Amino acid sequence: VFPVLALKAVNLAQNARGARSYVLMSAGFYAAGVLMTFLTLGFSLLMLRHAGSAAGWGSQFQSPVFVAAMAWVLFGVGLNLSGVFHVNSNVAGVGQELCTRKGATGSFFSGLLAVLVATPCTAPFMGVAIATALSSSAVVTMAIFAAMGAGLALPYVLVAVIPGAAALLPRPGRWMDVLKQALAFPMYGAAVWMLWTISLQTGPIGVAVTAGGLVLIGFAAWLFTLDFGKRRLTKMLATAALIGCVGLLIVLGTTPESKVELAAEGGEVYSPDRLLALRAEGRPVFVNITAAWCLTCLVNDRVALNTASVRQAFRSHNVAYLKGDWTRQDPTISRFLRDNGRDGVPLYLYFPAGAAAPVILPQLLTQGAILDVVGG
Repeated sequence: VFPVLALKAVNLAQNARGARSYVLMSAGFYAAGVLMTFLTLGFSLLMLRHAGSAAGWGSQFQSPVFVAAMAWVLFGVGLNLSGVFHVNSNVAGVGQELCTRKGATGSFFSGLLAVLVATPCTAPFMGVAIATALSSSAVVTMAIFAAMGAGLALPYVLVAVIPGAAALLPRPGRWMDVLKQALAFPMYGAAVWMLWTISLQTGPIGVAVTAGGLVLIGFAAWLFTLDFGKRRLTKMLATAALIGCVGLLIVLGTTPESKVELAAEGGEVYSPDRLLALRAEGRPVFVNITAAWCLTCLVNDRVALNTASVRQAFRSHNVAYLKGDWTRQDPTISRFLRDNGRDGVPLYLYFPAGAAAPVILPQLLTQGAILDVVGG
């Protein structure tokens, strides 16, 4: 979500010494975008649960179509920040322009985008809140989602409303253009991350389709920069390129799922039957429920799970390691998450030999936390 918040930082710096009413308006609409998106997600999850769906928090990232669309939006925003094109107000409605334009619309849609890209995993402090929300009454659920939205919007709002806070920012100058262009690269990086996620979800075909969409977005952006007396033609070609992206999303939606093996060396793929069998043998079991789009999960794997000390502890204590993949929708894993009080990843459980209940480890995992429960 940091690349999206960076957009607001540039906007705040540009207007820090402008009319206070504009700064307050921008902060208000940004907060409204965040809150409305959180409430919409909460309401949607309630409706899906009522209909019997196995949807969970961050489950929009299980859809390759959504991931590809977000990759294209962030890539378009990056092109805009790099100065490749500037979209005029008369073509409002293009996704990336909504997030970079000035005024109420830009503030609202950057708040919306911030939430959409902030929810692929529950992170360290949201898991309990989300599990509580989705196991409570509808009123309590919506109140908790509203509170989380307020928390995401609060830092930007505070800077805007506290007198003198914006004045601490550097004075506007050429540095702002340099910063704006530099902030394009986190956008490109986020787009690459989503392309990598597509590769795990749909394989080479999905990568080719998504990359083709990036080419069309770049082509449309280039057309916007042309001025050779036939603006109607360039607009028609740019529109055709964007319509082509919609066609690619349809193709991506019909692409077969790619089977992803995420089990680490010495581990096995999680299944309820395998977990029961290992426990029946009297072996301790460590279960890791993860997803390719969950950055918290990937960091935990690198710094905590996939280390020599942890692997040695697992071998010494004969601990079986099971890894479940929630990159794409899996009702079995969704049920396992809910049974253990979670509605999103990561989830780390340790089943001691002979114990009736597992030990739930923190979502910000450390090597020490694993060694403490395993006994290493």
